[in-house]
Amino acid sequence: MATRAMRILPFALVALAGAAGAQSLPELYQAARGHDAAFQSARAQYDATVFRADQALAGLLPQLGLQGSISRSDFENTAPFVDRNFGTRSATVSATQPLYRPANLALWEQSRRQIELAQAQLDAAGQDLIVRVSQAYVDVLAARETLAFVRAQKSAVSEQLAFARRNFEVGTATITDTREAQARYDLVLAQEIQAENELRVRRLALDTLVGRADADPVPLPLDVVMAPPAPNDVEAWVRLAEEASPTIRQARSNLDVARLETERARAGHKPTVDLTASRGTTQNPGGTANSAISGRTHSGQIGVTFNMPLFAGFATQNRIRETLALEDRAQADLDNARRTIAQATRAAYFGVVSGAGQVRALEAAETSSQSALEANRLGYQVGVRINIDVLNSQSQLFQTKRDLAVARYNVLMGKLRLRQASGTLTPDDLRPLGTAGG
Repeated sequence: MATRAMRILPFALVALAGAAGAQSLPELYQAARGHDAAFQSARAQYDATVFRADQALAGLLPQLGLQGSISRSDFENTAPFVDRNFGTRSATVSATQPLYRPANLALWEQSRRQIELAQAQLDAAGQDLIVRVSQAYVDVLAARETLAFVRAQKSAVSEQLAFARRNFEVGTATITDTREAQARYDLVLAQEIQAENELRVRRLALDTLVGRADADPVPLPLDVVMAPPAPNDVEAWVRLAEEASPTIRQARSNLDVARLETERARAGHKPTVDLTASRGTTQNPGGTANSAISGRTHSGQIGVTFNMPLFAGFATQNRIRETLALEDRAQADLDNARRTIAQATRAAYFGVVSGAGQVRALEAAETSSQSALEANRLGYQVGVRINIDVLNSQSQLFQTKRDLAVARYNVLMGKLRLRQASGTLTPDDLRPLGTAGG
């Protein structure tokens, strides 16, 4: 009976996959994109950076202004006596077009690099979301399989307990066999309670992440999970990380921004040249201080304004020294990011390789444990084994099954983290996992 329960377990898992309302990993990831606060924050930050870049462009475009005024004057003169009230109305339209402003140009170039920085941050947030959703997804699957294994073990131990009781009643076994089986059964009951709570907690975590209360993951196709990483070369992954890693891209953009900040600081020594133009009109109904005749005047001008800074109290020189130091810091941060990502990529790659080896070893251990259980059960029936041998074999088999399930999920997560470390993780990597498998 216990062997039969273990054989039907995979079919029970497939039945769960076909249950109404079950969702695949890509489906739950899409739900999380519209709900996760951390990802939404990164996306809003990217939008804000784009708008900030448009503001920087304004420093290179024409500036137009309209100015108007209305006033009333009271003029009085005693010799000869003159007492006159008159009003003045004026309006002026002015325009300025920067011709040479190196600081504004550097600021605009900085804004372009800051968009690249924000894009890298958004990419990193998206990859982090993929990993977090995948981890929560496989946590539920692992907890569900653990509960199924514990319940199958409880059924097997229950059968062994009943067998020990029957043997004791007919006098072919001692009370020790019954008590050992009872103790193991009580232990499995405690494990079942723990497994049920673990599954409940994992479901809550997944529901919170994807923003729904009915998340029900379908099992993953094992052939996809266990496929070797491509390319199957650690240095190839490191080279990919150098080009695509969002962390390295952020550090590289920060270095570009720091260099342009130095250009802005050096612009403090350079002149600025603007093209200016204005057109205005002034109306004096009731005359002026010198005449009682109403009048209107028009004026216009166009020219070039040149401004050359001469001395700013050493502020510009010290600002340049500051930005050069910040350049050195940005360069050091880039070097550190490259080393850290290369190490993380290598560690993730070797983690996948060793994880795959562990899975193969556990698969062999599962077969051996199954054979050992059957041998011990047969030996107990013929009297050459005791009950504790059977119980230990059962525990070893189900522990191996749990370890094998967890190891397979660890390989899957290791692959995703390898792609995350190399900066190549995309939602398309989840598509092969969207079909349920055994």
